[in-house]
Amino acid sequence: MNYLIGDILKSFREYKKLSISELSDGICSEDELISFEKDKAYPRLDTVYKLADRLNVDVSYFFNVVSETRINYSTAVIQLIEKYKRERNYHAIDNIVHQEMGNPLFSPPLLAQYIKWHEGICVFYIEKDLIKAESILNEAISITNPNRINLTERETEILNSIAILYYENSDFHSALPIYLEAQTNLDKLPHILNSKVKIRVLFGLSQVFTKLGDYEESIKYCRKGIDLCINEESLYCFNEFHYQMGDNYIKLGENESGKKYLDECLHLLKLENKTRLLEIMEKEVEKLSINC
Repeated sequence: MNYLIGDILKSFREYKKLSISELSDGICSEDELISFEKDKAYPRLDTVYKLADRLNVDVSYFFNVVSETRINYSTAVIQLIEKYKRERNYHAIDNIVHQEMGNPLFSPPLLAQYIKWHEGICVFYIEKDLIKAESILNEAISITNPNRINLTERETEILNSIAILYYENSDFHSALPIYLEAQTNLDKLPHILNSKVKIRVLFGLSQVFTKLGDYEESIKYCRKGIDLCINEESLYCFNEFHYQMGDNYIKLGENESGKKYLDECLHLLKLENKTRLLEIMEKEVEKLSINC
């Protein structure tokens, strides 16, 4: 992600004939400044102000240039967290969360909720504390909906995160009602902005029903997920639904149907050029195929 701040910092530092050490002194470490200039990390707002002051540059210049990229500070932070979440880099997310907790830019309810949400996720994956993580995630929902009535799309996402944590903890019986509550709330919404939210809930339900041995019910949710992906022209979880279908059919003894969906899963991965995931799935399919 290019915020252009790195280029501006380096250009003005060199123009002012300041060394890395001279510009960073008392503001940040030399390594941090190097990372800022290379756009490998982003400075906090107060750090930008201090650097701009030392460079004798109006801080608005930085953000005027940044605004041309249509990325503001909070949006940039959220995008970075989402990137790390896709990579499952929870320590990186945790660092950002703790850095931004006291930042006034994240005081509006929706932004504060976003930070609190990811604090809870990090507590689970780093501290391995499910109870504490669930409590924090419930706090996040309460920021915008203390009575938990008619959850919004965002609030349902957080609820889905709670279900995922129980699933990851192998407590499938506790995960199921939370997934179902998330689905109920999504079904009440007149419109869903991000179809991935509903796809994630449907996939979670398909997984938990498989774990509970209710393969027919899992197939039902896989079909709903596949139909939604097709309707939304989205590949998100599309191959995962096919794998889940294949797994269910094989567990039901319907090997021909199972193999059909597993082969389709591998075909989709090849089309998407997901070579690493393809290798993993090929091994999983091979294990399942032994039962065919």
